Amino acid sequence: QVQVVESGGGLVQAGGSLRLSCAASGAFFSINSMAWYRQVPGKQREFVAAITSGGSTNYADSVKGRFTISRDNAKKTVYLQMNSLEPEDTADYSCNVELRVLVPGTGTYMNLEVWGQGTLVTVSS
Repeated sequence: QVQVVESGGGLVQAGGSLRLSCAASGAFFSINSMAWYRQVPGKQREFVAAITSGGSTNYADSVKGRFTISRDNAKKTVYLQMNSLEPEDTADYSCNVELRVLVPGTGTYMNLEVWGQGTLVTVSS
């Protein structure tokens, strides 16, 4: 059983900052990519930022220069530092993690994509 759990959401005024965390736990061999997505009710989920196992990062244009994604491999955790928050950043933020897991009984490995339950970020104007 593997899971990822987000934390750090909340209510903040426009211009403020928040840091989201997402920790992976359970039985897996390693963590490949880690990413953040967000969704507003009634709209499609959108990509926010991602980081590879080697530390390469990628951001949505809407958050470039304001958000920073990072990871701590020892803690099996990915972070999203969000600065200069805007009301348009209000959404449910979910963590997406690709894990390398052992396939039981085969001795082989496969990649498994796991989603967290989400954490709500509300930015007031």
